[in-house]
Amino acid sequence: MTRYMLILRSTPEAEKAMENVDFEDVIADMGRYNEELIKAGVLLAGEGLAGPEEGFVVNFDADAPVVTDGPYTEAKELFNGFWVLGVSSKEEAKQWALKCPLGPDARLEVRRITESEE
Repeated sequence: MTRYMLILRSTPEAEKAMENVDFEDVIADMGRYNEELIKAGVLLAGEGLAGPEEGFVVNFDADAPVVTDGPYTEAKELFNGFWVLGVSSKEEAKQWALKCPLGPDARLEVRRITESEE
């Protein structure tokens, strides 16, 4: 089994577009997708994240770490959630990513998770 993380990213444009969509439909579509992942036995973890206004960044560029509370005006994309899948191949991860019910201007970045022996 190879683990892949599907990272849900969106832009301010995608966030704005979501204002015109029935949120209950979005949740239902995402629920069906999650259920499909569970039934296939590939979902290892997955969570949605609170907005950046509830977060903070720790910057290690200075002599001492500096904490900056969100939101982050310089952010061009938001990291809104993730799934961790256990699949047999990169191709299988790609097939699951293609099924994800995301709207316009959203992105799903897929990255292989390295194992400790690497």
